[in-house]
Amino acid sequence: MESSTNPEAPQKLTNKGQSTRTRILRHAADLIYTKGVHTTNNQLLRTAAGVSGSQLTHYFPNKESLVLGVIDWQASSILEFHRSQRFAGFDTIDAFQDWADFYVLSGRPFEDGCSLGALASEIVKTDLDVHDELARVFEEWKDIFRGGLERMQRLGRINSSADPARLAHMFLAAYQGGALLAQITGDITPLRESLYTAVDHLRTFATKRDDAP
Repeated sequence: MESSTNPEAPQKLTNKGQSTRTRILRHAADLIYTKGVHTTNNQLLRTAAGVSGSQLTHYFPNKESLVLGVIDWQASSILEFHRSQRFAGFDTIDAFQDWADFYVLSGRPFEDGCSLGALASEIVKTDLDVHDELARVFEEWKDIFRGGLERMQRLGRINSSADPARLAHMFLAAYQGGALLAQITGDITPLRESLYTAVDHLRTFATKRDDAP
């Protein structure tokens, strides 16, 4: 797959076509994580995904379109999780605590770090024209936190001295940094400490109306 710019948007797919495309993306993400972007080539991906060369080029005519697809696939899962009803828009401190608890207490494997963060660390080493898309995804992730924090402030749950944008950066950085250190050490402690410290910091802005409906 040769690198090029402005890949065409994928056409509407049948259920079978969407299943094939998703399978390719899943295996591409695994290969990029384990072998790197440059080493992930047509032959490896065809073998891993069980597709022909014509199928691969039909869905992803070049490496840039493949990497963009992987970014979107990984991001969709993460952003959908953060927008789920479980966290109810992140407009209470309890929602942030529940988010931290999910990663620390749920038994979710942490040895592989953040899937999107790991992908980003590989992609930023390349000269593919996908950096803006990657930055957009992380900005969208951060905005989920910021939107919730801004609502908390409007509802009087945190005081006016809180800066939602800075706090949103803090939560995203706490997760990314903690996940990376946990992956390196094989110990969840860095992730636990970074997330719980971030939530504790948020609590310092809480008002008496924090539990207001």
